[in-house]
Amino acid sequence: MATLPEPPLIKKLGLQEYEAVWRAMQDFTNDRDQATRDEIWLVEHPPVFTLGQAGKPEHLLNPGEIAVVQTDRGGQVTYHGPGQLVAYLMLNLRRHKLGVRQLVTLIEQSLVDLLSDYGIEAAARPDAPGVYVSEKKIAALGLRVRHGCSFHGLSLNVAMDMEPFSRINPCGYADLEVTQMSLLAENLSITSVADNLVSHLLLRLGYPHPEAAPNREAL
Repeated sequence: MATLPEPPLIKKLGLQEYEAVWRAMQDFTNDRDQATRDEIWLVEHPPVFTLGQAGKPEHLLNPGEIAVVQTDRGGQVTYHGPGQLVAYLMLNLRRHKLGVRQLVTLIEQSLVDLLSDYGIEAAARPDAPGVYVSEKKIAALGLRVRHGCSFHGLSLNVAMDMEPFSRINPCGYADLEVTQMSLLAENLSITSVADNLVSHLLLRLGYPHPEAAPNREAL
């Protein structure tokens, strides 16, 4: 039986500006080597629209006062704001024997499992990455892989102001509706949702007893 690599270090970053965390992800990925421990960062961002590498400006319908950042993840345009859980996965894919498509599936299934815990029936779609509830998008994915290591990750709408999604074509799809957990379940806290998400991600990565996450870590 193969020995599992050391489990990822879980960092809870609180509310952080998008660009600062993005640059820190780039630095971490550029500086890591084969011995570097994987990390998963959990964070919320102040309001910001981000355009992926393939992002088309025409999908920004009316950004208004909300900043727009051109970033290096995959995918089109999305919105981040307080009350949305963002998880960034810095994983050595070779170490975990994962391809990019397998990683996407692992993330999507972890989200489906998590939502099921709250009585929310969700599913992935073969034609559009992410997780959906009754055709409404509840979680988005955007990844980048460099030298066999992933960064960027996922965003899950927990309990947030949804109005800014009306200012874009989410993920490049006109008329795509979005939803959030607080409309579908009660007694939610973003902290407990984050802890449960980490448990599901680590279980899908093969760790039967996910370690407790620290309360807070600096970048």
